[in-house]
Amino acid sequence: MSSAITASEPKRLPVGRIVGFTVLALVVLFAFLTPLVWPVDPTKQSLRNVLAAPSWSEPLGYDHLGRSMLARLAAALRLSLGLAFLSVLTAAVPGALLGILAAWKGGIVDRALSVLGDVFLALPGLLLVLMLTAIAPDSPWALYVGISLVLWIEYFRLTRATTRTLITSPAVQASRLLGFGPAYIIRRHLWPEIAPMILTVAAFGAATAIMAIAALGFVSVGVRPPTPELGLMMTELLPYYEEAPHALLQPIIAVFLLVLSLNLIAGRKAQ
Repeated sequence: MSSAITASEPKRLPVGRIVGFTVLALVVLFAFLTPLVWPVDPTKQSLRNVLAAPSWSEPLGYDHLGRSMLARLAAALRLSLGLAFLSVLTAAVPGALLGILAAWKGGIVDRALSVLGDVFLALPGLLLVLMLTAIAPDSPWALYVGISLVLWIEYFRLTRATTRTLITSPAVQASRLLGFGPAYIIRRHLWPEIAPMILTVAAFGAATAIMAIAALGFVSVGVRPPTPELGLMMTELLPYYEEAPHALLQPIIAVFLLVLSLNLIAGRKAQ
């Protein structure tokens, strides 16, 4: 009786994932609601307010050029979240589809796609991003394309390995014998097994993308002033850490919360 009750109990999300979703939701709300309730131009300068401390009129204070830290932090978070989401989406969709195609077809198709993945894997990701930013300087799109080209390999290899195991299972073989096509088999048998792994890798990939964007901005690669970007904000405020430590800490804390929340979301379910 007790075993039946236990089996019928719904699965609960681990506490870590609940915390991760909560933190990420709060950061997203801050990023996208701030311009609605605080419509301040993040590039507007006011030299009278240089490095001014937080106050009722400006809750997060001003930076070294008298720009609103609240407006700039929200804009930088929107940029990082947008680029990370696009990078993960652009990498996950073709990566997963190519992985399924390679495992399904096998033979020369599998070998060709595997070689293509090895080529991208052999090329250092940072070098690839730097090459694209050199071709299209001062453009966030170069960061997005470069990160996507680096991330798709993870989805390809994971999906390919999982699909190769699944297509030999009795359930898939039975569906083939009954005449069901690839679309049905993918939807009914492959996707339910692949989706949790892809979502986990996507969360890790988004965290990696945010860290990469911030690191490149910190070394002044990609986005240029006056565009608000978390890594670039750290670089600009670093010389003033003694006069205004609160200003320097804000982009650091923003990156920390984003990466922490995504890593908590990507954590495995408790067994």
